[in-house]
Amino acid sequence: MKYLHNISRIEAFSDGVFAFAATLMVVNFNMENDLSFTKSTVTGFLSFFVSFFVLVALWWVHYNFFRRTNYMDNLIIAYNAILLFVILYYVFPLKPLVQSWMGEGVTSQNSLASLFMLYGVGFLLIFLCFALMYHRAFKKSKDTANSLSLYFYARHFLVFVLVALISIVLAYFQIGIQFGLPGFIYAILGPLCALHSYLFYKQFDFN
Repeated sequence: MKYLHNISRIEAFSDGVFAFAATLMVVNFNMENDLSFTKSTVTGFLSFFVSFFVLVALWWVHYNFFRRTNYMDNLIIAYNAILLFVILYYVFPLKPLVQSWMGEGVTSQNSLASLFMLYGVGFLLIFLCFALMYHRAFKKSKDTANSLSLYFYARHFLVFVLVALISIVLAYFQIGIQFGLPGFIYAILGPLCALHSYLFYKQFDFN
C-alpha cells in the first residue's frame, strides 16, 4: 500500500535544521571577554548579522515553497534533503567573506578567489535545489493556474543558478578579483529577474 507523504513532518524537520544552523552561528560568534569595542568585534558582529539574515531569507524562500504547493513525493524530499545539507555548510563561508570586506582574514587573491568559488557553489546548489523542487511540483500539478506559478518560480531560481555560475567562472579565472567582481556580479540578479518576469508574463499573456 502506498501512503501519502506527511508534509508537516517534512516542514518540521526542515525548520529544525534551520534552527540548528542558527545555533551553530551563535556558538561560533566570538565576543571579547571585556566587551571592548574593537575592529575585530565589529567585524565579528557584522559577519554574524549577514549570516543570520541570509539564513532567514533562505528559510523564507523555503517556507514559500510549501505555501505554494501541497504536492510531495520522494524526489522533492531528496531535493529538500540536499538543500538542507548545503544550507548547513553554506552559512559558514559567509563569515570569512564578510571579514574580507573589512580587510581581515583573507591574505591573498588566491584565497579570496577560493572563497568566492566556495560561496558560489553553495549559492548555485541551494537555488538549483529550489528550482528542481518547483519544477517537480509543476510537473505534477493538476491546477493550471497554480502550475504556471510553480513553473515561473522554477525558471526564476534558474536565473540565480546562472548568476552563481558566472561568479564561479570569474573567481576561477580571477577576473576582477582585486575589486571583488565575483561578488558584485550578484547585483545583476535584480535586472535579470525583472527581465525574466516581463518575458514570462508576455509569453503566457497575463493580464
